[in-house]
Amino acid sequence: MYVNEQYTMYRLAYHLVKDDRFEVLHINDNQEEIWLERYANKQSQIIRLLHHGFDWKNHLKKDIAIVFQKTKAMKRLLQGKNVQVHNVYVSSHAPVDDWEELKMPMQLNEKNPVKMNVYYVDDESGEEELSRLYRDVDGSVHNKTATPTDSEKEEQISYYQKQLTNSLYNKQKEAETVFSHGKPFLTYLLLLVNILMFFLLEINGGSTATQNLIDYGAKYNPAIMDGEWWRIVSSMFLHIGLLHLFMNMLALYYLGPGVERIYGSGRFIIIYFLSGIGAGLASFAMSANVSAGASGALFGLFGALLFFGLNYKKIFLQTMGKGILVLIAANIIFGFSVPQIDNSAHIGGLITGFIASALVGLPKKRKFLTQVFGFALYVFLIAGLTIFGIHNNENSASYQLLKIEELMHEDNFPAIIDHATKGLENPGDLRASLLFQRSYAYIQLGKTDLAVGDLEKVVELTNEMPEAYYNLAMLYMNQGKNDEAQQMVKKAYDLKPDDKQYQDLYEKITGQKP
Repeated sequence: MYVNEQYTMYRLAYHLVKDDRFEVLHINDNQEEIWLERYANKQSQIIRLLHHGFDWKNHLKKDIAIVFQKTKAMKRLLQGKNVQVHNVYVSSHAPVDDWEELKMPMQLNEKNPVKMNVYYVDDESGEEELSRLYRDVDGSVHNKTATPTDSEKEEQISYYQKQLTNSLYNKQKEAETVFSHGKPFLTYLLLLVNILMFFLLEINGGSTATQNLIDYGAKYNPAIMDGEWWRIVSSMFLHIGLLHLFMNMLALYYLGPGVERIYGSGRFIIIYFLSGIGAGLASFAMSANVSAGASGALFGLFGALLFFGLNYKKIFLQTMGKGILVLIAANIIFGFSVPQIDNSAHIGGLITGFIASALVGLPKKRKFLTQVFGFALYVFLIAGLTIFGIHNNENSASYQLLKIEELMHEDNFPAIIDHATKGLENPGDLRASLLFQRSYAYIQLGKTDLAVGDLEKVVELTNEMPEAYYNLAMLYMNQGKNDEAQQMVKKAYDLKPDDKQYQDLYEKITGQKP
């Protein structure tokens, strides 16, 4: 009898794996319990096979409750949100009391409920129960063959056990192999380089000083527009303050080794740099602010993990999947809510990291057409970002202001007027700043009437720019418009009462000490 039951269980498990695309999840040590899984139509179907009989209904109910709890515990390892368990008992006899109600579909009520059907394959109703199981899992019904002898059954059992055990071993071996394509040497080298660059900045003017960041290679659009494209790469190794460095290096410490082990060191460093370049160009195209940091390349590593997940769905979900997805979403949402964060670089790095991963391919799973498509898409995206970035910066008021600040150091006032005028074509909320900068250039060139016109527009737009009131007061005084000069100097003084220059001009125009 024992051989018959074991033969029934192992033959069933073998054909479900061989013919119906189920995979072995677990075989217990004494080989009396087998768990199988199949994912289809967003549902995970679990078949639990147990070679064990129960004398009483209550004992059977306790085991059913244990199966529910085990399934609940393994839900994170399953691909489907909806889980259907087929709990199959193989025994020579059923419980002696009335247990038939346990065949009714049951459910563990949660956000995503776990549903269960129970089957009891015994001597009396075994064929009927197996037919019900095949119907419920849409399985292949196998025609009954001539009954083998006990010795033949034992040989078949041994064969089925070996096949199922090998299937489980191969799946586990694949999961181990996926994470053994490289040692995280380059991750630690990148950590060292970033930390060294931070200390180099700190001892040579500070990592938060904008001009120092620009001097050491931060992403600075005017310089890039002048041909310094190397800044797209150099900015990846600079960080603005200790907290910025700490957060990025913490992310690299946790993300880097996993990606380097999956892709191998060579592919890892290519993905890292291609992501960083994509992130830098996205930032150049979308943001005029001075920026630096490895976060764009780090988001590229997120993209690499997503590409890995696309190719190894089950391993990805079982090891990191949902956590990574939540982390990416949280970082992007946080980036949109905090103005100082360069979200364009983050999103650019994520996308180009995914594409770069397709370009280099996964070890032992390289697809030539996918790699060619990845290369073409990457080139297209980089070219598009570059062209769009140049056009966008030329027509961006923020860029024009940055360029004006650079030209101020050179006393190139005609060029300042040209850039301010260009920026005023689409000024956004920078109209007052652009007009003020142009007025200053007009003053330096002796075009006081034009300067007055710009400054009058500035004070109409904002009452929080004391330097505009100050300059306008001086110009009115020089033109003999004393009433207007007094009005302007009083407003300038009200905004900056502690400034000595403002105090002196107030006294000079009004004849009174402030």
